[in-house]
Amino acid sequence: MHSVVVLLAAVPHLLGQATGQAQTWLFVTIVQPLLWHLHRMDLEDMAYDSLLWVVYGALQVLLVYAVLRPLEWLAPLERWESRRGIGTDVIYTLLNRLGLLPLLFFLTLQPLFDLALAWLHLHGLDNLNLDALWPGMSLHPLAGFLIYLVVLDFAGYWYHRWQHQIGWWWDLHAVHHSQRKLSLWADDRNHFVDDALQAAFFAALALCIGVAPSQFVALTLVGGALQSVQHANTRFDFGRIGERLLVGPRFHRLHHAVGYGHELGHGNRARLYGCNFGVLLPWWDVLFGSADFGTPLQPTGVRAQLPPPEGAGENYGEGLWAQQALAFVRIGRRVARALRGATAPAQATP
Repeated sequence: MHSVVVLLAAVPHLLGQATGQAQTWLFVTIVQPLLWHLHRMDLEDMAYDSLLWVVYGALQVLLVYAVLRPLEWLAPLERWESRRGIGTDVIYTLLNRLGLLPLLFFLTLQPLFDLALAWLHLHGLDNLNLDALWPGMSLHPLAGFLIYLVVLDFAGYWYHRWQHQIGWWWDLHAVHHSQRKLSLWADDRNHFVDDALQAAFFAALALCIGVAPSQFVALTLVGGALQSVQHANTRFDFGRIGERLLVGPRFHRLHHAVGYGHELGHGNRARLYGCNFGVLLPWWDVLFGSADFGTPLQPTGVRAQLPPPEGAGENYGEGLWAQQALAFVRIGRRVARALRGATAPAQATP
């Protein structure tokens, strides 16, 4: 028993050593020669630090796959004749989880944010640093992590609702909802512009409330893993109590339901533009009247994809680049309709 405890205690140290070695190997083998070739050795330090994000991202993908893929195989919620289309989601996942976009925004905004803080301090204003609200919070990293997670998740709930309520934003976010075969890979199917907006928003917010870079990386990795669970094609759930504490696959799958998860919602204004917007915590849906724990699960996707008469038979694209381009086509049509409406002659009032 003692040897098991010693082994478990050594795991974090061994993991730290392994990730450090992988980070160094990637830098020396790939990144440093590339920077030298591009004459950008001034980015050497930032590039080395950022590679740790890539290593942790790779570990996260492997862990999520090892846990969720057997569940999808043993107890699938839906059985498909073909897994066609899921390969595109794998590409999205690798680009997102191994990419540097969130961290790049965080590091890019940091110097600009420091300048803004200095200006505000000169005028007697300081940013909302949550560490300062609870003396000693920095000495309890787990407590600080949980507080930051709740605050960022509250912002994430409203951010997600805006994605469904603002027309052009929905045209981008619909890329995510267009996957009709939800799986552990589906979370990262997003429009790149939508990803950039989200990364900038949460990086700026994290800086405003005093999140350290290491905490930001941890929050992003934990959030990404939990969102992979939400999209998994499995009958596994968190149970009646658990799904009210943490967003699970059943709760989130209803958010993806055609005609209910992200439309007008059966005439109920509390569910205008859908239900179950919570990113990690369903508390906000309960608090703001958008929670649904009881409706039976339904097919997923966007109504416009369905053939007539149920839908418009609209093509949302089979491959990554088609999905990205068609979102701009939808936005273009929306702008054209708005312009036509603005230039139409006014109707005479009887």
